[in-house]
Amino acid sequence: MPITSSGLTHGDLTADWQERFNVERMREYRVERARQTMRKHGVAALLEASPNYIRYLTGTIGYPHPMVRYTLFFAEHDPILFEHDGWYHQMPDQAPWIKEWRPAQAWLVAAPGVDASRYQAKIFAAGIKSELEARGLLGEKIGINGFDGFANEALREAGITNLMTSHSLMLEARAVKGPDEIKCMKHVAAIVESMWFKVWESLKPGVTDVEIGAIASYQGLMAGADNPVTGGWRSGPLGFDRGFANTGRIIQSGDLVYGSLCGVTYQGYRTCTYRTFKVAAEPTQKEKDWYKELRDRLDAIIDEIKPGKTTADAAKHFPPASKWGYKDEMEVLASEVGHGIGLAQGGSYDYPIINRAWSFDFPQVFEEGMCLAVESREGEHRVGGVRLENMLVITKDGAEIIDHFPREEILVAPL
Repeated sequence: MPITSSGLTHGDLTADWQERFNVERMREYRVERARQTMRKHGVAALLEASPNYIRYLTGTIGYPHPMVRYTLFFAEHDPILFEHDGWYHQMPDQAPWIKEWRPAQAWLVAAPGVDASRYQAKIFAAGIKSELEARGLLGEKIGINGFDGFANEALREAGITNLMTSHSLMLEARAVKGPDEIKCMKHVAAIVESMWFKVWESLKPGVTDVEIGAIASYQGLMAGADNPVTGGWRSGPLGFDRGFANTGRIIQSGDLVYGSLCGVTYQGYRTCTYRTFKVAAEPTQKEKDWYKELRDRLDAIIDEIKPGKTTADAAKHFPPASKWGYKDEMEVLASEVGHGIGLAQGGSYDYPIINRAWSFDFPQVFEEGMCLAVESREGEHRVGGVRLENMLVITKDGAEIIDHFPREEILVAPL
């Protein structure tokens, strides 16, 4: 039977009398994780333009447009942050832990045209070459991520040829969370609890799925979320299999409604969680059976998640895609899955992945400190569906559920 994690002992305010979030310790932990992983793989520097990875490596945020800011992060030297526009003038005294600042050389994703982009990319590459030469690293292995073809071409023309894609290296570094990262994950899970409660008390006949998203988002903002998303809401005959959401559909009496509150963030750390509700009626026996099958499945998976065991041990509890008449496991790729969660992963998951497509042939080992979410669904096409996803942290004794909003049964919205 899955264990629920202990409750929060503090909020997000600063205090001198209690140990709360220690952001300096969190930044230092992430830097050391990255450097240990780089040394393991013989990588001298990372040239990183992904906003989430820049934040992990430098503890900074910035303008989110692609490739307008980047970092040159070293295994043995202080990192350099190449910053965008006005941020370059605003940030140095606001982020004093970064000692080296340069103006970023950007070409706005080729908007000025091919010739201008190639011209600016050459300036960019010359600057990177100069920094590597100054540290005696020009011939060393350099990881690169988040850049376009203009950047890669210019770097090679400048003589920076020992390049490797570093996305997998960063996933490895991020896999095990430090104590302050786990605190952030538990805190954002608590924020989402308040969002689920507002959704539960607001679901009634006549409200639209778009309204429910607005209610959820507002509550997230009030509870302290960095990014209070509207979520994805599916109801009635649109509930199985999962597809488009937030259509403006009017919720009706007797509907099953499920939602995803995925992407709510606190200090950049991101949720991924689902719950299912019933509107203006008790669940039918068929719906109760769907949900019990679903919850029992997730409970069995969660019980397998312990340090030293592998994703293969957990994946055996997911049914094959053929259970629903499908021919390929890709047809349930992100529906019957466990996946790592962490610092604003956005369009990509952290390690590990649990599914039938990969876990049996390519198992990943569970480690203490990993955070992940496990999700599944049941239902009938054009009738309705139920869905549940829980957020977990792996302790020395096994996985604990950190999103505490009730999960035992379909939640009946109050009339």
